[in-house]
Amino acid sequence: MVTTKWVFEPGHTGAEFCARHMMVTYVRGQFKNVRGVMEVDPDEPEKARVEATIDATQVYTGQPERDAHLRSADFFDVDNHPTWTFDSSRVHRVSATGFEVTGDLTVRGVTHPVTFDVSYLGQWDTPWWEDGQDIGPRRRAGFTAKARVNRHDFGVSWNDVVDRGGVVVSDMIDVIVDVEAVLEPAE
Repeated sequence: MVTTKWVFEPGHTGAEFCARHMMVTYVRGQFKNVRGVMEVDPDEPEKARVEATIDATQVYTGQPERDAHLRSADFFDVDNHPTWTFDSSRVHRVSATGFEVTGDLTVRGVTHPVTFDVSYLGQWDTPWWEDGQDIGPRRRAGFTAKARVNRHDFGVSWNDVVDRGGVVVSDMIDVIVDVEAVLEPAE
């Protein structure tokens, strides 16, 4: 068994959420600089481990007042819970490039199991720049992960009603994570 270590490249890894808003449209928010590590045996990808951390204080929706409200205790309560984490517990291969990755997602200090549908996008040897010099190549791999979560499971329960019994924010939230991981050199 040869385990490889891949580190999320924070400048090219991000997470997005999408919530139904006012019963008529969708609002999206983003987090950049998502950090994480994958340990993978290429011959047995089902034994992979994934850990990731999101800095919830950096939520961005393009609307400063909404971003401030999301950071407040009504939603993410970043003063008390500035980071979210994911720690995988199971990887199930569903196709040549598709996986179900289940693990514990912690938001607002509340942990629940979540399964992400992961698509492996491939890998490539690329330049690697440090201090203005290309010291590459370094191998990069790409993944997209998607899940749907009930925000109330994590204590993100603020809402208000609108006309005819509608709500401001949907219960179900789509989460999408785009990962660019860099292979760590063998020790």
